Amino acid sequence: MRRIGPWAALFFVLAAGCGTGGNSGDVDASNGSADAAPGTPDGGAPPGFTKLIGRTWSLTAGQKDTYKCVRIQIPKDMYIAGFHADSPTGTHHTVVTISQNATKVGEYDCSAGNLDYQMLFASGVGTDDLMFPDGVGVKVSAGSYINLNLHLFNILDKPISGETNIYVKELPSAPDAAHTAEMVFAGTFNINIPSDNTDHTADGGCTLSADANLIALWPHMHQTANHQLVTLTPNGSSTPMTLLDKPYSFSEQKNYPWNPTIAVHSGDKLWVTCTYKNNTGSTEMFGDSSLDEMCFSGIYRYPATGGNLFSCTTGNPF
Repeated sequence: MRRIGPWAALFFVLAAGCGTGGNSGDVDASNGSADAAPGTPDGGAPPGFTKLIGRTWSLTAGQKDTYKCVRIQIPKDMYIAGFHADSPTGTHHTVVTISQNATKVGEYDCSAGNLDYQMLFASGVGTDDLMFPDGVGVKVSAGSYINLNLHLFNILDKPISGETNIYVKELPSAPDAAHTAEMVFAGTFNINIPSDNTDHTADGGCTLSADANLIALWPHMHQTANHQLVTLTPNGSSTPMTLLDKPYSFSEQKNYPWNPTIAVHSGDKLWVTCTYKNNTGSTEMFGDSSLDEMCFSGIYRYPATGGNLFSCTTGNPF
């Protein structure tokens, strides 16, 4: 396993956000709900889902910023068409990654950096279930390893314990290569937000190197963020098309699926613009802590390219 470093707290969630809403004109007509599997507010798996990975944990009163991991080996090929995170109070993010080898298997204490470069799924507070279109799935090959990294945080004056699980819905048969999906991140590591209680932006992305179909996106920023804009500018055009234009709430980190999916092409420009209002008293830069900031949108797409999960970011240090 290779240590990733400062992106690893992508999903640190501590404070409540500012609510959600929508703007007219988005390509995202489903508003993140049309393709969602039924939720289970009391815990457990939705109908048709099975447990992929999980672990129990306990925290003492006031225990903060604790990381617990578990890694398992997959005995057979899997083709995952949907995700559900069952995250009891105290769970502030889940990050699920894939690797072809492992130095640790089973439950272990870990840090924010105990991740791998192939992304499978991520969730934060309020992340809803995600279902792919019919016949589309992420392949997890037999013999590979799945690692679940939990960020746990107890703000209460009493101990808490729980079990955090990731459930998946599998395809009954393997999709063809053209319908094998993956998750990557678009956005930027270049963030410098002064503390003046005024809106400032950070932006980044990439020129796409292959044709693809975009399934959904998952915005992620930190506590001073209030809006995310994602655009697509077709190759040869100077007019961007809006893919997402939404207020951002740190406590409601929703998926936004597209139905139908959006076809993109090599040479198109995918760009993410994040807006912040910082009144913390200090300049915010990119970093792990919720006192720092991030500007990412997780992009689910097919066919899979096998590229680095940060292949569509600006200022990528990895």
